[in-house]
Amino acid sequence: MSETANAPTTTRNLRVGLIGLGSMGRHHARVIRATPGMELVAVADPGGDRFGVAGELELLPDVAALIDVGLDAAMVAVPTVYHEEVALALAEAGVPTMVEKPIAHSVEAGRRVADAFASRGLVGAVGYVERCNPALRALRERLDAGELGQVYQVLTRRQGPFPARISDVGVVKDLATHDIDLTAWVAGSPYRSVSAQVAHRSGRVNEDMVVASGVLANGIIVSHVVNWLTPFKERVTIVNGEKGAFVADTLTGDLTFHANGTVASTWDQVANFRGVSEGDVVRYAIAKREPLALEQERFRDAVLEMRSMRNAHSLHSMSGDSGSPGAGGDIVSMEDGVATLMVVEAVLASAAQQRMVDL
Repeated sequence: MSETANAPTTTRNLRVGLIGLGSMGRHHARVIRATPGMELVAVADPGGDRFGVAGELELLPDVAALIDVGLDAAMVAVPTVYHEEVALALAEAGVPTMVEKPIAHSVEAGRRVADAFASRGLVGAVGYVERCNPALRALRERLDAGELGQVYQVLTRRQGPFPARISDVGVVKDLATHDIDLTAWVAGSPYRSVSAQVAHRSGRVNEDMVVASGVLANGIIVSHVVNWLTPFKERVTIVNGEKGAFVADTLTGDLTFHANGTVASTWDQVANFRGVSEGDVVRYAIAKREPLALEQERFRDAVLEMRSMRNAHSLHSMSGDSGSPGAGGDIVSMEDGVATLMVVEAVLASAAQQRMVDL
């Protein structure tokens, strides 16, 4: 799939509808309008349009009104608790859809959504935008190329102030879900088990802090520190391995490699330590594009590819996910969304039950 801003050849733009005009919805509207091959033709939000997203478009009241406009694709950016209801309505109407993360409020709901799109052969995607971050994309490519050797550990930190946009879920479903998805994706392995602790420090019903650790099916150990109560913003992924460590900063899109040292030490206290020493440090020059723009382009390409394949009567295997075209993982499938939500719920169960949870 192309990762440029050029749209594949098509007779007309995709008619795209957006439901949910809040903090994320406004950014999706901006990006959809700027993406070649896509045209934002309808917007809906029963709560109004406080950011002035609609512009010249009529503000519609609900998903039914959005569907009635006639859509080629839809973007769902409503609060998590409404994901299932809205996504199922779009699936029933035959509209290819991307749902903001997480796919739904529960694994059972997420499974219903994924099955609804798969059973109809519709493109269904989940908005885990970190997979489009230039630092993580470069990290994944270098890991796949074997530049780190054997991977030992993945560590993530995602901290910052409380976002006023969130009211229906806690920090695990809102933020830690990103770290769980990107960790499994970067490491190329699902989770095997998790153990976690959460805290409630801001007087809200849902948790606002979590520390979680676990192990992936391939033996890589992982840890995540995520909270809404830090007076600075941090988004860091560290991958340690036999040749050193990669540090990806997803706020800046920078990727740095810290190599294990190869220079012999004459300092006895250091030389006698059976570990690693500091070596060269390299910060890579990588192309940086807005992750949300790339995410929408990949969704556009998946919808157009499915349309092309149907028109040519040459549908083929879709890699066992939610009916998405065989795009090499360019979009995050709804099956991936369900798998991530299973880990999210395991983290919450571990914290509630004070035990390790196997997956």
